[in-house]
Amino acid sequence: MFILSFLFFLTAILYSSVGFGGGSTYLALLLIWGVPYQVFPIIALCCNIIVVSGNCFNYIKAGNINVKLLSPFLISSVPFAFIGGSFQLDKIFFEILLFIVLALAGLSLLLKFRSLDESKETINNIPKLTSFLIGGSIGFISGVVGIGGGIFLSPVLLLIKAGKTRHIATTASLFILINSISGLIGQSTKGFILNEIYNYWPLFLLVLIGGQLGNFFKYKNFIYPYHDSFYSWTCYICFC
Repeated sequence: MFILSFLFFLTAILYSSVGFGGGSTYLALLLIWGVPYQVFPIIALCCNIIVVSGNCFNYIKAGNINVKLLSPFLISSVPFAFIGGSFQLDKIFFEILLFIVLALAGLSLLLKFRSLDESKETINNIPKLTSFLIGGSIGFISGVVGIGGGIFLSPVLLLIKAGKTRHIATTASLFILINSISGLIGQSTKGFILNEIYNYWPLFLLVLIGGQLGNFFKYKNFIYPYHDSFYSWTCYICFC
């Protein structure tokens, strides 16, 4: 448990420094450590919520929220995250699905990896229907595997140039937070004995500390001023 907690701590620092929760890495670590697959989506979602709550507060405080960009994705993703979270999957199917979605997320970033140039107003307007489809699809998949969905949404928004990087980072953080809550509610409907979650309290404590450290580093060197290149390269590390 000590090594696992330490790895969760490092993950929280790295992901919170770019506004993410780290759900995908938490899931991978829990899978490696042999934690029952029925409960580790709940653990990962809880850790997501703990980490990105601070991110969302700092981003909103900095004035980086873009409601017009965020709302279409949330409208469709939240209900589908709940539906996905309520699904019961066999272990083999869960592991295969998790591998596929993470591989696709990494591939999408590698195919077109570059930051947006804030000096060039090359922002594309996304049709509402497209936003609904993207949000709903990501929400459902995220609810099923137990992550927040920012690992999918952020590279998509970067690739299609849906907004400035500071707005995309804020959108991804809020997307992760709200979808994690929705997915967690969906997961709780399965009737699993949640008392077992208390055995993993060191993980929650360490991600809380790591998330605060990551937020501190980001606040000092990331939001003021906002460095696009740092954001993009750290995203690359997280997705790989």
